[in-house]
Amino acid sequence: MENNNCDYIVKNTAKQLLDNGSLAVGMGVRQGRTADTAKVAKACGFDWLFIDMEHNSMDVDNAVQMCVAALDTGVTPIVRVPSHHHFHATRLLDGGAMGIIFPHIDTPDQAREAVLNCRFPPIGNRSIPGGLPQLGFAALPQSESCDIFNQNLLVIVMLETEEAISNADDIAAIDGVDILLIGSSDLAASMHIPGDFYHPKIEAAYDNVISACRKHKKHPGMGGIYDNKVMEKYVMKGARFLLGGSDLSFIISAGSNRRAFLDSLL
Repeated sequence: MENNNCDYIVKNTAKQLLDNGSLAVGMGVRQGRTADTAKVAKACGFDWLFIDMEHNSMDVDNAVQMCVAALDTGVTPIVRVPSHHHFHATRLLDGGAMGIIFPHIDTPDQAREAVLNCRFPPIGNRSIPGGLPQLGFAALPQSESCDIFNQNLLVIVMLETEEAISNADDIAAIDGVDILLIGSSDLAASMHIPGDFYHPKIEAAYDNVISACRKHKKHPGMGGIYDNKVMEKYVMKGARFLLGGSDLSFIISAGSNRRAFLDSLL
């Protein structure tokens, strides 16, 4: 988070990259539970953490500890919460997250509710906590701290169904939504073409979302696609907020390659 007079305010690296037209590439966290996770991501060159609370057993405390540890690394901590309930998002934001990913957003009303839950008044109705780690626990006037946080927060909505894609323009038009992230795996499954990311329906979905984002000055995102050629295809179309892979997939890939090499020696 930026403020010319406050060196203690943490910069939102992912947001800065997107606002400059660059890629913001995240590392998914499914297996990690330790505070050094962001340093590992930093060593790999990632820009943000996709701390996943939807598809694993991670609890709030684990996620918050990783978020706070990430703040000093330049790797932006972003959490995918398990549901749309306001307290899932606000507890993580109070604890150190700089962005929230809401899964399964199908309608403008759901997206609008996500904004209201995450942003402080006058944009949203998030309850005002005490000191925030993202602001160095500085004793700022509430009007100043709320404004700084609202300006630097990322609210990300995942579009994972045909209904969501058809509503992309209306969702992108909502003030306070920053990123429309296509959940490609669930989207393809809902279309009865699981894993077929070259399918014309998937390409049309990306075209629709990217067009809506350009129209409303939002950022299009890509998740669930990790084949290099397919990733290149949609980045060239305009996807900018990218999930580059998860710690689990990296462990399996590197481990499998090492074992295959060792077996080849005999």
